[in-house]
Amino acid sequence: MADKSVVNLTMVRDFEVEPDRVFEAWTNPELFRNWFMTLQATNKVAKNDLQVGGDWEVIDHRQGQDFRAIGTYKEIVDNEKLVFTFKMPQFSSDEDLLSVALKQTPAGTNMIFSHDITVLHEDNWTKEDIERAEKEYHDSTEEGYNYMFMGLKELVETGKVSYTGEGN
Repeated sequence: MADKSVVNLTMVRDFEVEPDRVFEAWTNPELFRNWFMTLQATNKVAKNDLQVGGDWEVIDHRQGQDFRAIGTYKEIVDNEKLVFTFKMPQFSSDEDLLSVALKQTPAGTNMIFSHDITVLHEDNWTKEDIERAEKEYHDSTEEGYNYMFMGLKELVETGKVSYTGEGN
């Protein structure tokens, strides 16, 4: 058995704004600090070096603990595509790969998001254990992105995210 596997999560979302607005929400730290892996009220760090080979970082502080997400940009096509690595070093040294493809539509923008999720295996896992873990990782990751993408949609379409995390 392999010590890890990769499961793909692909999600599609539509936005009633031009692709440049969605692209900016993915690449401008002042915007992505409001929805990507963090909330404005709990965000400690949001920064990036938007160039191929450049790094990005988000640190969110919740329940007395810092959650750090980092990565490196692999491909950037303005207003059309981002490909970057994703890692949370406090949980694993493995890097996942994320991609965001944006297409102009008559109503605004269609976003196809993909995340190749690394699933670490335990030594004694059976094939069924691995399949169960892959489904759990897929489903819990999808649930998290569902919440994030609701914030992204609200941000790009209204200019703000109503749920700020204050008081939590």
